[in-house]
Amino acid sequence: MTISQEQANWFRDTFARLCDNVEQAVLGKRHVVELALTAMVSEGHLLLEDVPGTGKTSLARALAQSVQGTSSRIQFTPDLLPGDVTGITVYDQRRGVFEFHAGPVFANVVLADEINRASPKTQSALLEVMEEGHVTVDGVTRPVGVPFLVVATQNPVEQAGTYRLPEAQLDRFMLKTSIGYPDRASTLRILEGAGAARSEVPAVITPQGLVSMSDLAREVYLNPMILDYIARVVEGTRTATQVRLGASVRGALALTRAVKTWAAAHGRVYATPDDVKALAEPVLAHRLILDVEAEFDGVTSEAVIGQVLLDTVPPSQREPV
Repeated sequence: MTISQEQANWFRDTFARLCDNVEQAVLGKRHVVELALTAMVSEGHLLLEDVPGTGKTSLARALAQSVQGTSSRIQFTPDLLPGDVTGITVYDQRRGVFEFHAGPVFANVVLADEINRASPKTQSALLEVMEEGHVTVDGVTRPVGVPFLVVATQNPVEQAGTYRLPEAQLDRFMLKTSIGYPDRASTLRILEGAGAARSEVPAVITPQGLVSMSDLAREVYLNPMILDYIARVVEGTRTATQVRLGASVRGALALTRAVKTWAAAHGRVYATPDDVKALAEPVLAHRLILDVEAEFDGVTSEAVIGQVLLDTVPPSQREPV
């Protein structure tokens, strides 16, 4: 059943109000906020590669507050253990039973700060919960609830003492983007409010309301020609000469889900080739493994995606038949 125009209008208005709300905490970064909300509504996860002090924690906290959800922050360090993320089972001698102490991953929005500083074993503690939405400890599976969003950050400048995220971990992030430094006007607004007490952003919708948005986004119509266009773009990343490993099937599915949400966020009941072009880079670029010679020559994954989009002819028909 396709989403109705009335539902699409409600989706667009609610999405815009959410963006306006979060932008109170992250000034001048509308596009980044839109991408973060797209990942959240699409039931995906977000990877931020940025230098410290650009508002990553504020973004994660504002996302949780906007949907009346809970948030947690995990500072990844080399000595962090998997149990510190997922939780542990402790034996209660007085009662004679084992009790589960939930870890910080049991929240609606989890900020995994500097995720590449932890060992691969600890990084892998997030694999199950990011893919399945639940955690298994001592053979017992526990759901983390909905909505659930992991916002992971990594510092692209300082690489000493870090562990590069494995491809299996990168592939589980729907989107990768960067907040970057604010422009001068936004910087002045931040400095003007430096003396004020830290305030929270108000809630816009309930967690169940966000789940309803996710359900509506799934019903956005995708013309078979749009699906073929997505498939050809993904195949183009695999056949590019500078790429050793292209986007996976999971990447194609992530792009499809994100495109539906992006279309609904613009008040449409159908997706267009422009939606695919807008999201191809943040969804697919981090999934590519470039050839060693291409990396040495300064080729970037973003440049490869851009060339693939130029080489892939989009369908001429944009509306559903």
